[in-house]
Amino acid sequence: MADTLQLELEIRRNGLSKRDVAKALGLSEQGFLLKLNNKTEFKASEIRKMCELLHLPDNSLFFTMKSELYSHSLSD
Repeated sequence: MADTLQLELEIRRNGLSKRDVAKALGLSEQGFLLKLNNKTEFKASEIRKMCELLHLPDNSLFFTMKSELYSHSLSD
């Protein structure tokens, strides 16, 4: 599962919009939102592109366990 909150934060930190990221990935906005909200899964190529685009050191935000997301949201 993607860590939606952290990914949205990284998108904003990089001065991008969700529309910008969707376009860079070759996705519609709706298609990107489905992936961002864990309704569908990101492809490996999309994860790689997002890591480059958002200057992420690794892909750990895309492989978060559901329990980690829950505990993360409680601590924020």
